[in-house]
Amino acid sequence: MSFFPGEFADFRPSEGLSGLFGAVEKASFARAVDGRQRSKQPVVTGTSVLGLRYRDGVILAADTLGSYGSLARYRTLSRMLKIGDETIVGASGDYADFQYLKDIIDRKVLHDNLVNDGHTFHPTAVFSWLTRVLYNRRTKLDPLWNVYVVGGVRDGKSFLGYVDQVGVGYEAASVATGYGAYIAQPLLRDAFEKKPDMSEEEARQAIDKCRSEERF
Repeated sequence: MSFFPGEFADFRPSEGLSGLFGAVEKASFARAVDGRQRSKQPVVTGTSVLGLRYRDGVILAADTLGSYGSLARYRTLSRMLKIGDETIVGASGDYADFQYLKDIIDRKVLHDNLVNDGHTFHPTAVFSWLTRVLYNRRTKLDPLWNVYVVGGVRDGKSFLGYVDQVGVGYEAASVATGYGAYIAQPLLRDAFEKKPDMSEEEARQAIDKCRSEERF
């Protein structure tokens, strides 16, 4: 008997009782072997990631809350991923999809370390790779339900980028995802426009102010 959602037996009286059970068994086997499932909505999710570029680098911020629907279920979920010595990625959206992509990135980093050819993942390379991966999953009608913020420094130049779940990406001096796109982004833009060469401490103060605004 099949218990897969959305599957029904083919009840045709001409086949008799044995034909009926044969149809159910065949349908169940086909569903188990060839069936595909799609994530129609996130389950455990994380909210805003904030990013701001300052004089000597970039700063990213995110909380550690994982929400199961409207329930604040998990309190210690890290949504930041350090890639090498130059890049950090923050993710909002479905936490399982973030873990899936994190495993792929970890394997790529391990492979590069084993090859030992001097190549490392730099911020713009990670940014470009994420746009292609997310767009590829979108074209398969099975998107990864995440929005990513990529930040880092290479050769003295800071980089800050945003990638959404369909692979659209852009570079900016300040970025925010989730609820922060409505509350924090105007404050971050204002802080950067007033002082583009701000120090790290001033960038931290701007981020802290935005986090306070989001909470209250």
